[in-house]
Amino acid sequence: MPEKKPKKSDTEDFVSEYNIPDNRHNFDRIWALLKEEYPDVKPSLNYSNPLELLVATVLSAQSTDVQINRVTDKLFKKYRTAEDYASADLRELENDLYSTGFYKSKAKNIKTAAQMIVEKYNGEVPKTMQELISLPGVGRKTANIVLSRAFGVVEGIAVDTHVKRVSRRLGLTKNSDPAKIEQDLISLARKEDLDSISMTLIYHGRKICQARRPKCKICIVKDLCPSSIIFIGSS
Repeated sequence: MPEKKPKKSDTEDFVSEYNIPDNRHNFDRIWALLKEEYPDVKPSLNYSNPLELLVATVLSAQSTDVQINRVTDKLFKKYRTAEDYASADLRELENDLYSTGFYKSKAKNIKTAAQMIVEKYNGEVPKTMQELISLPGVGRKTANIVLSRAFGVVEGIAVDTHVKRVSRRLGLTKNSDPAKIEQDLISLARKEDLDSISMTLIYHGRKICQARRPKCKICIVKDLCPSSIIFIGSS
């Protein structure tokens, strides 16, 4: 079976060519408005324990949460422990993950990560950033999600394509590297807001600040956004 490729247009940032001015001084006002607009942000992935959250988050790369939830509805009934993934037949696991995209690399990473969890962490998902990012397929984004939602440990901000796009358009960062974007946002926010900032920007990116056709005219922060004039002027 050929491996699925992501749609490039889904993640392109169409204002990256513009020199968006530094807008960090407006962060507090922007955050207050977004927090009011999205008061009850919750993760869209379905899970019931740290292992399921880890697997679902790894699978979510280059896919939608809706699709991942469809896959994990069956997957989590078949594979219940780290030992189950560690001992899984790789071809069979690939087939189980086929519709998530990049299924071969995802299956290999999940199986290898599960083997490490069994061998090094007694079958339990580790609870520190350094331990988590040592697992195949787990970067800071995934580690931040697992730490905050599974263990209540807030280390930073999970930066996905939505967070990257929205924070750059808002002029809160000029960086394109997720690790640098994370540090830029951390420098602006209070620690207690870090996890909710990620989910809020994701919601806003999905609903309003979309990749190809952002809905700037109805955006709650359009008057504080240096990119809105670009899109409104070109519409």
